[in-house]
Amino acid sequence: MYQIVTDSCCDVPYQLLAEKDVAFIPMIVNINGQEYFDDLGKSFDYEQFLQSLRDKQQPTTSQINVGRYIEFFMPYCEKGEAILYLCFTSGMSGSYNSALQAVDILKEDYPEANIQVVDTLAASMGEGFIVLEAAKRKQAGASMEEVMAWVNEHKMNLQSWVTVDDLSHLYRGGRLSRSQAAMGGLLNIKPIIHVDAKGTLQNVGKVRGRNKALQKVVDETVDHLVSKENQTVYVAYSGDLEAAEKVMGLLKEKIDVQDSGIFPLGPTIASHTGLGCIAIFTFGQERVD
Repeated sequence: MYQIVTDSCCDVPYQLLAEKDVAFIPMIVNINGQEYFDDLGKSFDYEQFLQSLRDKQQPTTSQINVGRYIEFFMPYCEKGEAILYLCFTSGMSGSYNSALQAVDILKEDYPEANIQVVDTLAASMGEGFIVLEAAKRKQAGASMEEVMAWVNEHKMNLQSWVTVDDLSHLYRGGRLSRSQAAMGGLLNIKPIIHVDAKGTLQNVGKVRGRNKALQKVVDETVDHLVSKENQTVYVAYSGDLEAAEKVMGLLKEKIDVQDSGIFPLGPTIASHTGLGCIAIFTFGQERVD
């Protein structure tokens, strides 16, 4: 008996995680000095959050600390139930290292505890994609070791292609200088971003105009597939469902999409992307640095 666990950076709605028997630990979002749990829509007021972005407020986020991991994992240790924790990429957060520290501390009191922490090297529905595939295999009868082996074997094939509409958030995150963000805004420049093999965001291109940016992330997604047949595709968005639907439509014109989903970016991720972010997730070619 084992429990698959993830965190709210996976951006999978809580109802779907419950259906798949996946537990999750929330990240924390701070808006105007008030802390909220990113609980994947269970109680978090997402519309109010989007309005805060429209009002040019600047939410901040906190990684999961060692104490919260201990508190979350301990009931499983007390029951003797194994845990497979599929974690938000270490390339964007220290949560992975905090989880490892928590496991070491718990094993002092529960030496037989079986807690496996896997760095997905992915974010948003990229992490969520891996989580859902893991849950599918568990429900089909795979052991924890088999599921963990599958994740480690395939996570580097998870492709994530992203564009953002508001460069100020990339400036806040240190990915653009103030002058680059200002000039990009004036010239209507949109960055093309990829999650690399280290699980970090890399600016890999830029185009002028929103429509060209949407087309570019579609093209990059298609170009990095191994096959155009029988694909599963997820699109995540922050505040622009119309753009997400457009992107999905463009993808379906180019590849055979057998399964798909369009999901809002959760507040933890959207706090760093701002409004208008569009991200596409598929399994394809192996990621490189």
